[in-house]
Amino acid sequence: MREYPNYSSDDIFSGDNVKKNSRDSRDTDERILDAYSQAVVGVVQKVSHAVVNIEVQRQVNSRSRYYQNYTQEVRGNGSGVIFTPDGYILTNSHVVDKATNIEVMLADGRNYNAEIIGDDPDSDLAVIRIHAPNLVVAKLGDSNLVRVGQLAIAIGNPYGFQTTVTSGVISAIGRSFRSRSGRLIDNVIQTDAALNPGNSGGPLMTSYGEVIGINTAIIASAQGLCFAVPINTAKTVIPALMGGGKFRRAYIGIAGQNVQMSRRIVLYHELADNGGVLVISTESGSPARKAGLLKGDVIVGFNNKPVRSIDELQKHLSDQTNQSLSYLTVLRQNQKIKIGITPTELTH
Repeated sequence: MREYPNYSSDDIFSGDNVKKNSRDSRDTDERILDAYSQAVVGVVQKVSHAVVNIEVQRQVNSRSRYYQNYTQEVRGNGSGVIFTPDGYILTNSHVVDKATNIEVMLADGRNYNAEIIGDDPDSDLAVIRIHAPNLVVAKLGDSNLVRVGQLAIAIGNPYGFQTTVTSGVISAIGRSFRSRSGRLIDNVIQTDAALNPGNSGGPLMTSYGEVIGINTAIIASAQGLCFAVPINTAKTVIPALMGGGKFRRAYIGIAGQNVQMSRRIVLYHELADNGGVLVISTESGSPARKAGLLKGDVIVGFNNKPVRSIDELQKHLSDQTNQSLSYLTVLRQNQKIKIGITPTELTH
């Protein structure tokens, strides 16, 4: 018979063992925390000086308790991110809308007056500019590479508190969110990084310090439901805002979502790529409804050019504001068909 050594409870639960196990656990926790902390700290050091505080004055028409109309000056604040060395700043449209005066405060305390270069309420994006030397510039990333669960870091100025940092994860991608103009912004990023009034216009970033979104909205009655306009949408809008002050876009009237198709479908239909836009709904009276586009259709082409994402479809539409007949390539119930459609220019 095999003999086993006798262990007392003192041997098993000795102080040395408890201390060793506790120390090992603490060391592991510290290593995990250090990796997370170092990522956030690194982003803050890299990007925080490119994030600005925007103070806005605007005139608002009001009515007194005696039903007399009068005008009062209202102040507000938001955030923005410098994206060129010569002082161009990306922010939200609703931050600077109808502003009579805009003042930008840099992270180092310098103050400058700013001018509105361009404004696009439909994407809730705007570009303003200051003239200042020695500016720190943020790097714009690729929002198409964003994955659910990855680290997300936000920097902004909630309630005027300068350079406030929050972090969380990407909660969802491909959301649709209605802008203040009433238009649906597609492919919106959802995050649980805490945002508050004043964060609007600030950057949402990866652990590498690349801007993947512009924080735009929160749901006040909920916790952890915050949204950012994807930076690839901004990349489409920015050149038009800097060139002419507004973004002209054609309108077909769909709510869509980016989808990835299987290799079998790509090969069978001889597609250029595995990306497309799934039609979630069509608006009543819209060009899409008139053309017969249906819920569940997948748009894979526009005028014989590939459509791999909503941003790519928007880019094609932005070049198609002359209301001429165009053709969508659509996958419908295992068939590839072409649908004629006449986009109309979106006006306010």
